[in-house]
Parts: sequence; structure tokens; C-alpha cells
Amino acid sequence: MVYAWKTRRALPGFGLALGFTLLYLSLIVLIPLSTIFLKTAALSWPEFWSTVASSRTLAAYRLSLGAAFISALVNAVCGLLVAWVLVRYRFPGKRIIDGLVDLPFALPTAVAGVTLTTPD
Repeated sequence: MVYAWKTRRALPGFGLALGFTLLYLSLIVLIPLSTIFLKTAALSWPEFWSTVASSRTLAAYRLSLGAAFISALVNAVCGLLVAWVLVRYRFPGKRIIDGLVDLPFALPTAVAGVTLTTPD
């Protein structure tokens, strides 16, 4: 006789904890997004366009896109060099550098950012 509470699932944790976590995270994301949409919906088209096309907003666009472009270029060059060296050569500490390359995939950037901005 197999009881329902004794069956093992392939992926544990799909219970109340997962539901609470999804609710909490969706509220953290959905409330700020909904306020952005509500504030924007309250504007008329000329007000919206003047806000989007203001000099301050255009400077923010330029800064964001410029920083992203420069970052992409630096990451492409450095990433290509590191990948080339890791694939082609054997040297002491290769596994450590390979681990450092893989670390951002294991540690999300958001978690690292929150950790770094938290006061001691």
C-alpha cells in the first residue's frame, strides 16, 4: 500500500512555499510596474511625448545605450581572449580562472548587487 504523503517527487518544493515565493516576487515586480503604467496612462499624448523627448531623458538614453555598448565591446574582447587562452593553453590556475568565468552563471548579478550595496 502506497500512501500519497510518502510519494517522492522529482522536483521537491512545489507546495505552499513555492506559492508564497511566487506571490511575494510577483508583488515586488508587479506593483512598481503597475504604477509606471498608471502614471503613464494619466498623461496626455503631448505630455507623454514631451517627457519622453526632453533633453534630460535623451541624455539618460544616450548614457544607458553608450555604457551598454562600451560594456559589450569590452566584454567581447576580454571574453574572446579568456576563452582563447582557456581552450588553447595549459597553465597553473586554469581551473580557478575557469571557475571565475562560470561564477556569474551560478551567482546571479542581482544577488551580487544587493550584497555589495548592503551596508556592513
